[in-house]
Amino acid sequence: MKLKTIYGALVVAASFSFNALASETVRVATFNVSMDATNHTPQGEQVNPDALVNALKANHQQIKNIAEIIQRVRPDIILLNEFDYVPKEQGIEYFKKHYLNISQNKQHAIEYPYSFIAPVNTGLATKFDLDNNGKTTGVMGDAQGFGFFEGHYGMAILSKYPINLEKLRTLQTFKYKDMPNAHMPVHPKTGENWYNEQEWQAFRLSSKSFWDVPVVINDKTVHVLASHPTPPVFDGDEDRNGKRNHDEVRLIADYVTNKPYLYDDKGQKGGLKENTRFVILGDLNAAPEGDKARLETTNQILNNPLINAQFIPKSDGAKEQYTQAYAQNFTANWQARVDYVLPSNYGFKIVDGGVFWPTENSEQYRLIKDRNASSDHRLVWLDLIVE
Repeated sequence: MKLKTIYGALVVAASFSFNALASETVRVATFNVSMDATNHTPQGEQVNPDALVNALKANHQQIKNIAEIIQRVRPDIILLNEFDYVPKEQGIEYFKKHYLNISQNKQHAIEYPYSFIAPVNTGLATKFDLDNNGKTTGVMGDAQGFGFFEGHYGMAILSKYPINLEKLRTLQTFKYKDMPNAHMPVHPKTGENWYNEQEWQAFRLSSKSFWDVPVVINDKTVHVLASHPTPPVFDGDEDRNGKRNHDEVRLIADYVTNKPYLYDDKGQKGGLKENTRFVILGDLNAAPEGDKARLETTNQILNNPLINAQFIPKSDGAKEQYTQAYAQNFTANWQARVDYVLPSNYGFKIVDGGVFWPTENSEQYRLIKDRNASSDHRLVWLDLIVE
């Protein structure tokens, strides 16, 4: 009996060990960190493209707070929105080495051996008057994506797991005109197309970019789908930004359903194949509820049968601060849920999740008490078992 008991215990232990190896719990997050030149240029001054680099070198408190939030939540994979595209050694690598790799306010340092950052469309100059204000500035409203300089409001991915750079795809140059039934804005008074033919032939869909970043977790590939669609505001009755936001979110939905019209920057066609693990990350600038709701936009992903949108990350801090019944779902201090972590139904089990939004009586409230403390957005995370 004793031998049988020992043998049975060994079988159970071996089975447990095998199951632990067969699945991995991974914390995946998105965070609009407001680490862009606009946020680090003194009010009233011209936006300085080197403002983020200068702030990083100056050991800026806002950046230290961002790092502390990341150290507290400790995601394994994180997308940073509004992180300017600057030389890596002065930007993302500097942030890792001098902020994340150093304890902030007695938190454990955190290391990300792998990262990805690439050019974006913000501030990428054109010769057109895309905002139809009678001026051709090249940048700001006349750029491929709104920005004061090329790379403004960029994005970056940090990972504890290897990134398969050979299989990585970007759709930065995908033309808006190549999306079937794209939402062309029209002049509200004349009914004519907002963009003339020359502009429409040159205009890109992504205001920043769209990335498919394959991360390898215990020999299983997880496709991190990263983007940051334009805010659906700052326009007029033509709703050009609202329509573009809708179609940038549609790009995500069409990519996971493998629409054949899509092509990446290397010319490869289509999106993801069936039974592929993916996680959608980003500040999508689209809310499913409240006075900022754009259901036609958000339903494309929240009601998509390939996407698990059942678990909604929440916080006690937003619930305490605002009166709306759905306030606990907010991810931005302007009272909206716009930042998303959405895994595929295939290959994952959701364990937990949340929004980093401390209550006012918490010692950590100092990290989010106003926009200058960290950002007007909150870090959103999910814990996923990779099956």
